[in-house]
Amino acid sequence: MTNMVTNNTLPKDWWQPSVVYQIYPRSFYDSNNDGIGDINGITLKLDYLKNLGIDIIWLSPVYDSPNYDNGYDIRDYFKIMTDFGTMNDFDQMLSEMKRRKLKLVMDLVVNHTSDEHPWFIESKKSKDNPYRDFYHWAPGKDGKAPNQWGACFGGPAWTYDILTGEYYLHTFTPKQPDLKWENPVVRQEVYKIIRWWLDKGVDGLRMDVINFISKAPGYPEGKMHPNAQYSNGSPYFVNRPQVHEFLQEMHEQVLRHYNIVTIGECPGASITDAQLFSCPQRRELDMIFTFEHMSLDGGRRDTFLFLLNTKISSKDKWIPKSLVLHDLKKNFTRWQKNLYNKGWNSLYWNNHDQPRIVSRFGNDSSIYRVVSAKMLATCLHFLSGTPYIYQGEEIGMTNVRFPSIADYRDVETLNFHRSAIANDLSLEVIMAAVYTKSRDNARTPMQWSGSLPYGGFSNGTTKVKPWIGVNPNFKDINVEDTLNDPQSIYYYYQKLIHLRRTMPLIVYGKYDILHDEHKQIFMYRRYDEHLDNEIIVACNFSQQPMKTDNAQLAERLNKYGQLLISNYHETNDSNYLNFRSYEAWAIEVKQS
Repeated sequence: MTNMVTNNTLPKDWWQPSVVYQIYPRSFYDSNNDGIGDINGITLKLDYLKNLGIDIIWLSPVYDSPNYDNGYDIRDYFKIMTDFGTMNDFDQMLSEMKRRKLKLVMDLVVNHTSDEHPWFIESKKSKDNPYRDFYHWAPGKDGKAPNQWGACFGGPAWTYDILTGEYYLHTFTPKQPDLKWENPVVRQEVYKIIRWWLDKGVDGLRMDVINFISKAPGYPEGKMHPNAQYSNGSPYFVNRPQVHEFLQEMHEQVLRHYNIVTIGECPGASITDAQLFSCPQRRELDMIFTFEHMSLDGGRRDTFLFLLNTKISSKDKWIPKSLVLHDLKKNFTRWQKNLYNKGWNSLYWNNHDQPRIVSRFGNDSSIYRVVSAKMLATCLHFLSGTPYIYQGEEIGMTNVRFPSIADYRDVETLNFHRSAIANDLSLEVIMAAVYTKSRDNARTPMQWSGSLPYGGFSNGTTKVKPWIGVNPNFKDINVEDTLNDPQSIYYYYQKLIHLRRTMPLIVYGKYDILHDEHKQIFMYRRYDEHLDNEIIVACNFSQQPMKTDNAQLAERLNKYGQLLISNYHETNDSNYLNFRSYEAWAIEVKQS
């Protein structure tokens, strides 16, 4: 972000053609046989990741934490959680990454801390404590909370403190009090944290819910929807104008002094917001995560809130909302076109908060899992932006169906279950939602082996039970078998990464949608007016064979096209526009 935009083109930075791989450390690999993934486990698997071809590893939080929200509640920013190892282990991992020319992005969680952080412990002691203004405290109104805002994980956003007689704000859980960024002392303390990690040699930061850090003065009451227990306070703590002031200050005082990449997780951000956050001239962030495409099938939080607010009766069976492909095409097209030369896209299907995409938008049956996973990968990786791969995505890991709610660990899922029971929802309805939407779908242990206990998650052959159950399908879906299959999803991802690295058109080219009216085919082209070639990408999102009528395009593909990649081993080159189940391909077309 040190370069200026000139001639209406973005500067080319090292991270733009890169591919990112996200590691959720608790579920990646257990090196010391305690059932918990750890830092040394990551170090042991770096060659596996290097072979895949990725450039950047994004590491979910490993800081010291009570682990109420799986590390997103930080107690000490300068210490490693004992579950994951030591700072020496971290330094060794970072050294091994650099030796392999892999970059490291750390998760930065500074919208909130743990309630066990020393700042908050001091803040609670008295109203005149020097740390009181590090957090949002407010007196109640008429014996109740300052307002009726609901928290993102359910329940109220305020918790009463009996010692000082006031409430503190937490936009997530009571164990995660929100920092008061309006206090300049807080911001300087955050900048100290950032400098400390960047001086260690970290190559970037993924900033958790960074668009939440500004709160409206006076905490105005939010809109109360029918049947809702709490009001919607998000207009007063999401994407507020002062967020940009804070980020510009952070950039000026800290970020611009390092050659790093900065990524903002920004729930509720629009394209306009994204342009503001990621425009290089504004000097805020390099790119953001949008969530719009993750809400097209109801979304995780939307589904849970819908069920609670509508109070579905026990006799009803909830049916998950299906993806309407036209909505996805419209969404991707808007983001591709409106961020071109104005910002930068983050491209992702999966992360630690989202259900597995092959179970969600693909088909995780034994017949179609591989081909639909490759189709989804094709659709995403030819778009403009920086692609993200979440652990297990490259082998086609699926959602899990644990038999009991007792098998789940995610605080959001457990809160939903508790509220759903209180609202008299049937267990059938509750578990249908959990199976489809729970964040634990993404957090089951990485499946390394089909023959070792618990999928080879722990180092050795001892039967160490992981912190959360392994998906029983590890016997059929695992790294060991994947690496022995030349036609596997892993090697397909490897080829996609290689194409991106060797074809700048994929990274920097323009985008146009083709056959927008087709209900099952997602087809687009990548092009540059100054080049004599373009790339046509087509994906059948249906199990049914599909056809696209375009004789002129079919002729061009056959006469001037060169197949770059296809998810079918036997190509259908007699007519590429006759699509088999979940068929996908990308073809480079030279000008006639």
